[in-house]
Amino acid sequence: MSDYFKNRPSKCNSEYTSPDQVILCPDNNQSMYCHLLCGLSQRENVVGVRATFAHALIKALNALQIYWKELSSNIRSGHVSEWITDINCRNSVSAILGGPDPELADLVERECSNNSWEGIITRLWPKAKYIECIVTGQMAQYIPTLEFYSNKLPIVSMIYGSSESIFGVNVNPLSKPQDVSYTFLPNISYFEFLPVDHEEDMNSIVDLVDVKLGCCYETVVTSYFGLHRYLVGDILQVTGFYNKTPQFRFVRRKNTVLTVNSETTTEEDILKGIARATLVLESSNSMLMGFTCYADISTFPGHYVFYWELKAKDVNDVVELDEKVLAECCYALEESFDSLYKRLRSKEGSVGALEIRVVQQGTFDSLMEYFISKGGSSAQYKTPMCINSSEALAVLEDKVLARFYSEKSPPLN
Repeated sequence: MSDYFKNRPSKCNSEYTSPDQVILCPDNNQSMYCHLLCGLSQRENVVGVRATFAHALIKALNALQIYWKELSSNIRSGHVSEWITDINCRNSVSAILGGPDPELADLVERECSNNSWEGIITRLWPKAKYIECIVTGQMAQYIPTLEFYSNKLPIVSMIYGSSESIFGVNVNPLSKPQDVSYTFLPNISYFEFLPVDHEEDMNSIVDLVDVKLGCCYETVVTSYFGLHRYLVGDILQVTGFYNKTPQFRFVRRKNTVLTVNSETTTEEDILKGIARATLVLESSNSMLMGFTCYADISTFPGHYVFYWELKAKDVNDVVELDEKVLAECCYALEESFDSLYKRLRSKEGSVGALEIRVVQQGTFDSLMEYFISKGGSSAQYKTPMCINSSEALAVLEDKVLARFYSEKSPPLN
């Protein structure tokens, strides 16, 4: 919304298919619909598909599944749907449509009516060479889904940043998402690093030039905008150097942990487990569209609960919940946790069997709406990896379809 963006020098040579009137539209649904309409009508010009977070791209593809018939009708007639009431949006998109295009409408209908949406991005936008979005940290859960929809186009995660500051850039943009490291930019803010084993002892902080290869740190930032030695809460690992500038891999958020006894299961452990469970899920006709978890200590022994939203790979199919596959997914998650968890679970019995609760489609949209209603930003929203709020848990519990448990204990070795 800034004057800098509205009056940017590159405006007349825009890198977007959508005009500013769509980008700045305050209604999210109208904006999303018009983004898709502009992107489809200029499909031959699209060389990259981009969003800040992977979650936003998945949300856009879900909107495309809902609206493709109406979008095709708009392209065929050359007129924007009446429910797009933002006048600036209507006028700017109508100018881009430029009149009826029945040939393009037929193509959109042909591709989107196909029962399988595998590779739908490259089918609709044949010149697309890459997907650009953040896929590190909790966004990593969406990598398999993006690969399915894009026919495994390269997924590029260019920038590591936050609300506090930009931190670094990826100088190897075609590296695999799991191998992404960011080269820090020392002129953006003043960066210091707190070793993770020093429990916020500020006397242990080291400068950017003094970090050690392989070590993990929490970032401390002092910015030009007034933040002074602010603990960001991200845990990073030094993976190498570009010339003499350190490069960091995002490991996890500092406080995202599950525990029901004396074990500590981190965000990194959870993501490893999700990656392993997703491989098991591939044997079925379902895809994981979103998850979150919490430690249920209301009974003894306490246990981990994962909420999963699933979707059929073929758009016209209903999700079939295969009890054997989902029990194996539970086991795959537990196998990824540390030795203390496995000992407490398998030998001492003080941690109960991990549970997956499958929720209705659209549940994680409802969860997002709940957090936004409490003051969260729709542009910055990320599904919490672990949930402690009883109100948020109630949103999930109201949508549970079925429950599955691990049928065997993970090995101790």
